[in-house]
Amino acid sequence: MAQQIPLPILDRLFDAAQGSGRLHLTDQVGGVKVTRRLLLAASCACAACFMSAPSFAATPMVKHQAPAFYRLMLGDFEVTVLSDGSNMLPATKLLHGDAAQIEAALKRGYLADVVETSHNSFLVNTGSKLVLIDAGAGSLLGPGAGQLVSNLRVAGYQPEQIDEIYLTHLHADHIGGLMTGHQLTFPNAIVRVNRRDTDYWLSEPNMQAAPADAKRFFQAAIASLTPYIRASKLVLFDGDTDLVAGVRAQAAYGHTPGHTMYMVESKGQRLLLWGDIVHVAAVQFDSPDVTIGYDVNVADAEREHWRQFADAADKGYLIGGAHISFPGLGRVRRDGEATYTYVPLNYSAGMG
Repeated sequence: MAQQIPLPILDRLFDAAQGSGRLHLTDQVGGVKVTRRLLLAASCACAACFMSAPSFAATPMVKHQAPAFYRLMLGDFEVTVLSDGSNMLPATKLLHGDAAQIEAALKRGYLADVVETSHNSFLVNTGSKLVLIDAGAGSLLGPGAGQLVSNLRVAGYQPEQIDEIYLTHLHADHIGGLMTGHQLTFPNAIVRVNRRDTDYWLSEPNMQAAPADAKRFFQAAIASLTPYIRASKLVLFDGDTDLVAGVRAQAAYGHTPGHTMYMVESKGQRLLLWGDIVHVAAVQFDSPDVTIGYDVNVADAEREHWRQFADAADKGYLIGGAHISFPGLGRVRRDGEATYTYVPLNYSAGMG
């Protein structure tokens, strides 16, 4: 093995080369005999310092996200947010309000006219019950959605373990996941929903009277819920109702006739699962009067925006939004008499 020259000796070599005296190849520097072979080894070592590391740029790109679930403790309850995926929402076409204000709000949020929109469901483990809030889209919304069950499994649960499913309303992106082909996705679960929504969406006369492009909403509800009805697994409730200990249904009618939120509470900590109170956070918190084309009763839906924003801001509890960017957890801050800001929950890696 070639003898390495210590750095102080190399310094002397260069000093000698720059001075008036010449360094002979047979000279000794610091007790080391300098030879041609030794200088060659030193030059090779220096050259190696400038050689680039191997390049791995040809490694294939992954081009997909990690499994999407997020956990937090709420008192004694464990809440797991499950992503069902996302889809592209043509915000400027579907949002109803001042067009200039909507466009400006999107630009402030660095968003385009078409916004990628999250689909979030919430799994509440009370210690005695496993309760799923909304069942995702299943196969009804295209390839961007329908990921709830896979994320449920990665999060450590199986569909057969779900005891209860509480639906915020009967739009396809909240109920399509109830079925997998012709099979119940959650065969052991009781499904609960506000009676006003089933009266509306499961009505054949209502479907026949609906515009052609709206009939698919009725068809999705009928296809998703009928098998649970036949299995005696659909239970209806009216208005504000206590369901299991620590979970209460709260009416928020407007987006649909029976649209319902769920307040989850343990040891004084509260999380209100909003359902579809908000579709485009970058716009609607700043302008609560902005509604969306999917609202069945526009006036009631707008009123719920004002009511829920004010209550969440005044009381400071957590909210969970079905269409707020995953994981859709945060708080509402009042910024003025008529404007609010959504404050996302700070990320925590701990579960204590």
